[in-house]
Amino acid sequence: MKKILFPLLIITLLGVGALYWLADNLDEIVADAIAHHGSAMTQARVGVEKVEIAPKNGKGVISGLLLGNPKGFKTPFALRVERIEIDVDLSSITKDVTVIRMLIIDKPDIIYEKGESGTNFDAIQKNIAAYLGPKGNAHQRGGTRLIIEELTICNANARASADFMGGKTVSIPLPDIALKNVGKASGGVTPGELGQEISRALKARLSVAGN
Repeated sequence: MKKILFPLLIITLLGVGALYWLADNLDEIVADAIAHHGSAMTQARVGVEKVEIAPKNGKGVISGLLLGNPKGFKTPFALRVERIEIDVDLSSITKDVTVIRMLIIDKPDIIYEKGESGTNFDAIQKNIAAYLGPKGNAHQRGGTRLIIEELTICNANARASADFMGGKTVSIPLPDIALKNVGKASGGVTPGELGQEISRALKARLSVAGN
């Protein structure tokens, strides 16, 4: 389990969704953005069951986010999140850096599958890296930059699988993770950079849980 990294998808998509906070039919627009951009980035099926956003106060809930596996893996999905709560500072939407006051990722279910040529998360991260391009390009394109004041990943569960297991898994619980002021010191981070910070935090916990 030491190589597993939490996918960059969730934060990236929330950053994309934040661009649409003041649009009509907001819930549908955000749901479509998650499915479209997420699938393009990961080269796997991405979708959500429900999006509920209150444009007046910047608070919202994304329910049933699902990230499938790239081709070649046997387990049903790589990541499933029951509930994501978000509180966006609406005054920051038109600025260079979008401030997210609170982000709670509740009950993420992670399946870490090792195949013949690597893991599902290795494949997902390679696909995301290819989509985002060289690291410096995000800054040059003036893409969305984020600061997360409070980020919590709670009630998580990880399951491991290998090619010889035929899609069966073995579960291990994961401790909660709490991060504060992510990106603040550097004046905001790109979605990809933010995902890397979360990945490092989860990897540290998973390396302990997997031993």
